[in-house]
Amino acid sequence: MTRTPSFVEQLIRQRAGDHPDHTWLKWKDTTVTWGEVLSNIRRVANGLLELGVRPGERVAIMAANRPEFLWAHFGSMFIGAQSVPVNISQRGVTLSHILGNSDATAVIVQDDLRDVIESVRKDTPAIRHAVVIDGVPGRGVDWDFDRLMGAEDVDPDVEVADAGGAGAMLYTSGTTGPPKGVVSTSDAGAAVGAAVIGSLGVGAGDTMYTALPLFHGNALLVSVIGSIVLDAALALAERFSASRLLEDCRRHQAVEFNTLGGMISILLKQPPRPDDRDHSVRTVLSAGCPPDRWEEFERRFGVRLVEFYGMIDSPGLLLNAEGRIGSMGKPVGGVEFQVVDGNEKTVGPGQVGELVFRHPLGATTAYHKLPDATAEAYRGGWFHSGDLAECDAEGFFYYRGRKKESIRRRGENISAWEIETVLNAHPKVLEAAAYAVPSELGEDEVMVSVIPMAGEEVVPEDLVAYCEGKMARYAVPRYVELVDELPKTETQRVRYGELRARGITNTAWDRERAGQPTGAGT
Repeated sequence: MTRTPSFVEQLIRQRAGDHPDHTWLKWKDTTVTWGEVLSNIRRVANGLLELGVRPGERVAIMAANRPEFLWAHFGSMFIGAQSVPVNISQRGVTLSHILGNSDATAVIVQDDLRDVIESVRKDTPAIRHAVVIDGVPGRGVDWDFDRLMGAEDVDPDVEVADAGGAGAMLYTSGTTGPPKGVVSTSDAGAAVGAAVIGSLGVGAGDTMYTALPLFHGNALLVSVIGSIVLDAALALAERFSASRLLEDCRRHQAVEFNTLGGMISILLKQPPRPDDRDHSVRTVLSAGCPPDRWEEFERRFGVRLVEFYGMIDSPGLLLNAEGRIGSMGKPVGGVEFQVVDGNEKTVGPGQVGELVFRHPLGATTAYHKLPDATAEAYRGGWFHSGDLAECDAEGFFYYRGRKKESIRRRGENISAWEIETVLNAHPKVLEAAAYAVPSELGEDEVMVSVIPMAGEEVVPEDLVAYCEGKMARYAVPRYVELVDELPKTETQRVRYGELRARGITNTAWDRERAGQPTGAGT
């Protein structure tokens, strides 16, 4: 039958044809060659057809980083279906929302999460089939993954159209509301993403490393798809571990890895080792490096930091390959960026506003089944990111926090990012999160949850004193809570909604109760 393979499928076939014995995937102590990659994908593709999945349908994948995730994702692509990567931490109503909203007709799940899927099956009647990884059929599961892999190693006999992009419907993190499924309406993201991938200094035959989850756009689009585009190998870790990351990179001879959020601060707070620079890594692609840690990170680990900004919602990217400390960079791929005020007017250099951008092709994504949300996001022809930023006179953009994570106190808007940047630089603080809690005077008070460094005693009064003079007086936290961990997504993003819902706890230290006034002007 007639087949119109996607660009990614064509590349996979080309790599397997050009050098079938070259390694693509490095997983723990095993390697998978391009020839084996194509074979695994074709087997799973044919297995999905035998299972009953058809072109145009969606296959949910709920699994941690592992090779089977990749074979399921690309196997879906090879039959014109679309994968729906699902965060393995999702449960209950949110999981039901993702599975139901996506219209998935099949789900592939790792064995220790099968009960999680079974608990929501009654709310997701569209799912006809379930496949378990490392388990046996039964308890709502039709097949095991080995049965998919047991299908014929031939091209699927099915007519498919180019699904475009990464062949996946990715869901937003849902930190400010229900997760939204992002549907690409064109291949606009390819040219934009090529600029970031091309900045990594990775050549054919080199190895890229990722410990970020495959259900997130960074790992799937930059590392997985990027390694295919660059004809590089991919070293995949099960999860992020600050103590093991460089050891993994040495073992796999990786020349590049990616970081998100607070990972750089966490890596820097590992005890210094004499072999910190004894590795093959040349480039670290970062999203959200704290400005005061930038030079320290490059110096300690002997790497070049490339900062970028992007979101799965729409293909707009900023890239800073010039080493401009603290900046997200400048627009790439023909996308325009602006910073606007509440009236949609562009603000001048150094002024903070919402970051908006537009692609030459216009609206290139949509939120699945949410036309009003799509129209709102793209109002005026510009995609509204929900992020606060400022731009300098040279056109470099700087991140200033999430619009919905800002705190309103005594008539002043406060960025959670600003407070966290100061506290995370404290030598006894591993990580901090700042958020709004109710004030008896109206508006908000500032509360922070702080994880102390291992073996360190953190005194709330000392933290407040540390903040004085390093931020506006009205931004200095009133409440301080010492915690063992912060609620996070699998991509290391703090779940601020959970912290705000938790509110002022019984264990929180109160600056006002301690005799340190927090009235107007402070």
